[in-house]
Amino acid sequence: MTEREDHPKFPGRFGGAFVTFYNGMRLRGCVGTFAPTEDIAETVEQVTIASLADPRFEDDRITAEELPRLDIEVSILSDLVPADDALSLTVGLHGVKVVMGKRAGCFLPKVAVERGWSAEEFLSFCCAMKAGLPSDAWRNPECEVFLFKADAFRESVLLEG
Repeated sequence: MTEREDHPKFPGRFGGAFVTFYNGMRLRGCVGTFAPTEDIAETVEQVTIASLADPRFEDDRITAEELPRLDIEVSILSDLVPADDALSLTVGLHGVKVVMGKRAGCFLPKVAVERGWSAEEFLSFCCAMKAGLPSDAWRNPECEVFLFKADAFRESVLLEG
Protein backbone atom coordinates (compact mmCIF):
# COMPACT_ATOMS: atom_id res chain seq x y z
CA MET A 1 0.00 0.00 0.00
CA THR A 2 1.33 3.44 -0.85
CA GLU A 3 1.54 6.17 1.74
CA ARG A 4 -1.23 8.74 1.42
CA GLU A 5 -0.22 12.38 1.35
CA ASP A 6 -0.62 14.52 4.45
CA HIS A 7 -3.66 16.75 4.51
CA PRO A 8 -3.04 20.20 6.05
CA LYS A 9 -5.82 19.77 8.63
CA PHE A 10 -5.21 16.04 9.17
CA PRO A 11 -1.46 15.44 9.18
CA GLY A 12 -0.37 11.87 8.65
CA ARG A 13 -2.42 9.01 7.35
CA PHE A 14 -6.18 8.90 7.45
CA GLY A 15 -8.03 5.62 7.52
CA GLY A 16 -11.20 6.56 5.69
CA ALA A 17 -14.29 8.68 6.05
CA PHE A 18 -18.00 8.48 6.77
CA VAL A 19 -20.66 10.98 5.73
CA THR A 20 -23.93 11.12 7.63
CA PHE A 21 -27.09 13.04 6.72
CA TYR A 22 -29.64 14.07 9.37
CA ASN A 23 -33.00 15.80 9.20
CA GLY A 24 -33.22 17.07 12.75
CA MET A 25 -32.43 14.02 14.86
CA ARG A 26 -33.60 11.64 12.13
CA LEU A 27 -30.87 9.68 10.33
CA ARG A 28 -31.27 10.01 6.55
CA GLY A 29 -28.11 8.30 5.31
CA CYS A 30 -24.71 7.18 6.53
CA VAL A 31 -22.08 5.47 4.41
CA GLY A 32 -18.33 5.36 4.68
CA THR A 33 -15.17 3.54 3.81
CA PHE A 34 -12.13 2.19 5.60
CA ALA A 35 -10.34 2.04 2.23
CA PRO A 36 -9.71 5.68 1.35
CA THR A 37 -8.27 7.06 -1.85
CA GLU A 38 -4.96 8.89 -1.79
CA ASP A 39 -6.82 12.21 -1.44
CA ILE A 40 -9.03 13.00 1.55
CA ALA A 41 -11.30 15.33 -0.47
CA GLU A 42 -11.86 12.63 -3.09
CA THR A 43 -12.67 10.08 -0.39
CA VAL A 44 -15.20 12.42 1.24
CA GLU A 45 -16.78 13.14 -2.15
CA GLN A 46 -17.17 9.43 -2.90
CA VAL A 47 -18.76 8.57 0.45
CA THR A 48 -21.05 11.63 0.25
CA ILE A 49 -22.46 10.36 -3.03
CA ALA A 50 -22.80 6.86 -1.55
CA SER A 51 -24.54 8.26 1.56
CA LEU A 52 -27.23 9.80 -0.60
CA ALA A 53 -27.99 6.29 -1.87
CA ASP A 54 -27.83 4.52 1.53
CA PRO A 55 -29.70 1.26 0.85
CA ARG A 56 -31.45 1.46 4.23
CA PHE A 57 -33.41 4.41 2.84
CA GLU A 58 -34.18 2.97 -0.57
CA ASP A 59 -37.93 3.45 -0.02
CA ASP A 60 -37.50 6.86 1.59
CA ARG A 61 -34.87 8.79 -0.40
CA ILE A 62 -33.82 12.33 0.47
CA THR A 63 -35.99 14.78 -1.46
CA ALA A 64 -35.23 18.21 -2.88
CA GLU A 65 -37.75 19.72 -0.45
CA GLU A 66 -35.84 18.20 2.45
CA LEU A 67 -32.44 19.63 1.49
CA PRO A 68 -32.77 22.94 3.42
CA ARG A 69 -33.36 20.97 6.64
CA LEU A 70 -30.45 18.57 6.29
CA ASP A 71 -27.35 18.54 8.42
CA ILE A 72 -24.21 16.89 7.08
CA GLU A 73 -21.63 15.29 9.32
CA VAL A 74 -18.24 14.25 7.97
CA SER A 75 -16.12 11.89 10.06
CA ILE A 76 -12.46 11.50 9.16
CA LEU A 77 -11.20 8.19 10.49
CA SER A 78 -7.85 7.01 11.76
CA ASP A 79 -6.43 3.75 10.52
CA LEU A 80 -7.98 0.60 11.98
CA VAL A 81 -5.98 -0.90 14.83
CA PRO A 82 -6.47 -4.55 15.80
CA ALA A 83 -7.63 -4.78 19.43
CA ASP A 84 -5.70 -7.27 21.54
CA ASP A 85 -8.37 -6.76 24.19
CA ALA A 86 -11.71 -5.61 22.75
CA LEU A 87 -12.77 -4.19 26.11
CA SER A 88 -9.77 -1.85 26.06
CA LEU A 89 -11.84 0.53 23.93
CA THR A 90 -12.73 3.89 25.41
CA VAL A 91 -16.41 4.76 24.92
CA GLY A 92 -16.70 8.05 23.04
CA LEU A 93 -13.11 7.93 21.79
CA HIS A 94 -13.03 4.69 19.82
CA GLY A 95 -15.22 3.38 17.07
CA VAL A 96 -15.39 -0.33 16.53
CA LYS A 97 -15.34 -2.64 13.53
CA VAL A 98 -15.97 -6.38 13.91
CA VAL A 99 -15.16 -8.93 11.22
CA MET A 100 -15.94 -12.63 11.34
CA GLY A 101 -15.89 -14.68 8.17
CA LYS A 102 -17.74 -12.75 5.48
CA ARG A 103 -19.67 -10.65 8.00
CA ALA A 104 -18.58 -7.24 9.20
CA GLY A 105 -20.07 -4.22 10.89
CA CYS A 106 -18.98 -0.97 12.46
CA PHE A 107 -20.13 1.86 14.65
CA LEU A 108 -18.65 5.35 14.79
CA PRO A 109 -17.39 6.41 18.25
CA LYS A 110 -20.34 8.72 18.95
CA VAL A 111 -22.91 5.90 18.72
CA ALA A 112 -22.06 4.45 22.15
CA VAL A 113 -22.30 7.88 23.75
CA GLU A 114 -25.60 8.77 22.04
CA ARG A 115 -27.16 5.51 23.17
CA GLY A 116 -25.58 5.35 26.62
CA TRP A 117 -23.84 2.04 25.97
CA SER A 118 -20.97 0.53 27.90
CA ALA A 119 -17.97 -0.87 26.01
CA GLU A 120 -19.43 -4.37 26.24
CA GLU A 121 -22.83 -3.20 24.93
CA PHE A 122 -21.12 -1.30 22.12
CA LEU A 123 -19.32 -4.45 20.97
CA SER A 124 -22.39 -6.65 21.40
CA PHE A 125 -24.72 -4.33 19.49
CA CYS A 126 -22.15 -3.91 16.71
CA CYS A 127 -22.00 -7.67 16.29
CA ALA A 128 -25.77 -8.17 16.40
CA MET A 129 -27.11 -5.01 14.73
CA LYS A 130 -24.43 -4.25 12.16
CA ALA A 131 -22.66 -7.53 11.36
CA GLY A 132 -25.58 -9.95 11.80
CA LEU A 133 -23.56 -12.05 14.23
CA PRO A 134 -24.44 -13.36 17.67
CA SER A 135 -24.13 -10.53 20.19
CA ASP A 136 -21.22 -12.23 21.95
CA ALA A 137 -19.28 -12.96 18.72
CA TRP A 138 -16.69 -10.34 19.69
CA ARG A 139 -15.53 -12.77 22.40
CA ASN A 140 -14.86 -15.48 19.79
CA PRO A 141 -11.14 -15.78 18.91
CA GLU A 142 -12.17 -16.03 15.23
CA CYS A 143 -13.81 -12.60 15.38
CA GLU A 144 -11.47 -9.73 14.60
CA VAL A 145 -12.11 -6.52 16.50
CA PHE A 146 -10.61 -3.26 15.27
CA LEU A 147 -10.64 0.14 16.96
CA PHE A 148 -10.43 3.53 15.30
CA LYS A 149 -10.87 7.22 16.13
CA ALA A 150 -12.89 9.80 14.24
CA ASP A 151 -12.79 13.57 13.92
CA ALA A 152 -16.38 14.59 13.15
CA PHE A 153 -17.58 17.88 11.71
CA ARG A 154 -21.26 18.75 11.38
CA GLU A 155 -22.75 21.53 9.31
CA SER A 156 -26.23 22.52 8.24
CA VAL A 157 -26.95 22.76 4.54
CA LEU A 158 -27.86 26.33 3.60
CA LEU A 159 -29.41 26.81 0.22
CA GLU A 160 -29.78 30.23 -1.34
CA GLY A 161 -33.04 30.57 -3.23
